[in-house]
Amino acid sequence: MPNPKRRHSVRRTATRRAHDGLRPPAKAECPNCHEPKLPHRVCPHCGQYRGREVVEVAEK
Repeated sequence: MPNPKRRHSVRRTATRRAHDGLRPPAKAECPNCHEPKLPHRVCPHCGQYRGREVVEVAEK
């Protein structure tokens, strides 16, 4: 089995890993209550998706 002949430099390793960082999840605005929510999902604040109430949300 082949093995590396020379060790990789720190710069080469860091350059490869430059795009491995996590990004915050994208947020969309709910058209009904204008709260931030994940796109293509039911709004956790009002329970609506695409103009229809899908989930009943308990009042606080």
